[in-house]
Amino acid sequence: MTDLETTPAAAPQAALPMRLRRRRFPASLRRPLALTGLTIVLFWVVVMIAAPWIASQDPIIPSSDLLQGPSGAHWFGTDQLGRDVFSRVVHASRVSLPLGFILVVIAVSIGCVVGAVSGFFGGWVDSILMRIVDIVFAFPAIILAMVVTAVLGPSLQNAVFALALVTWPTYARVVRGLVMSAGKAEYVQSVRLLGASSTRALRKDVAPNVVGPVLVLATLDIGNAVLLLAGLSFLGLGAQPPDPEWGAMVSEGTANFQAWWIGTFPGLAIFTVVLAFNFIGDSLRDAIDPRSSWGSGERS
Repeated sequence: MTDLETTPAAAPQAALPMRLRRRRFPASLRRPLALTGLTIVLFWVVVMIAAPWIASQDPIIPSSDLLQGPSGAHWFGTDQLGRDVFSRVVHASRVSLPLGFILVVIAVSIGCVVGAVSGFFGGWVDSILMRIVDIVFAFPAIILAMVVTAVLGPSLQNAVFALALVTWPTYARVVRGLVMSAGKAEYVQSVRLLGASSTRALRKDVAPNVVGPVLVLATLDIGNAVLLLAGLSFLGLGAQPPDPEWGAMVSEGTANFQAWWIGTFPGLAIFTVVLAFNFIGDSLRDAIDPRSSWGSGERS
């Protein structure tokens, strides 16, 4: 009799951890594309951290092994100065990935502040801030970034600043629309009628509705930031020789087209990083968007 009484009570307790586990890991993040993206990002993070141990050869010092193809001694071959391409690709991850993340953080910070202030207060504040956004949007992003970098001087730091200058308006537009939509909600109006300050209402009641879409956009933009930084370095406006950087290495490959390995392997590195963050961003969007098939299936 005791076993019969305890068995029904034990079953829900045993099932509880599984239900909690499923809530912590949404179904959309258990999809093959999401797992593939997370695996690739984790791989590059490990490579970035362990670069000095993974690639023992110096990525900067030249050698006499000029333009050697991939072999046991040089897995990715050597470039026109005899430098090991594998070592340069591995060490370049310590440049491209952190700078891409920093670029997105700067753009998100500026764009969220401008968009939140513009959408919440409206009026002449909204008009002035949105006209500034329109001015930035009037120029192609990569062209404006090239001009700013050329004026400030070619370097990775100036390239990051220039790209942050041209990418923050996207976040400002998105956040403005979300804040305007959330600001008209009845619960926000009620809080303000009860005497809550604008800052408190914006921080406590409006901000939670903005975090999800901004997180998705930022995740997608990390890969785009790596690609844009590589593009500026490819044009000679980012990383300067002899520093290893994926875009600059692809540029060196175009100057030595017969040595296909010089540009192929850093190009594949850029490709995998951009693809991985696109996979993760799409999966986050499906997890957050209730209208997506995966999101609705998970909620049901």
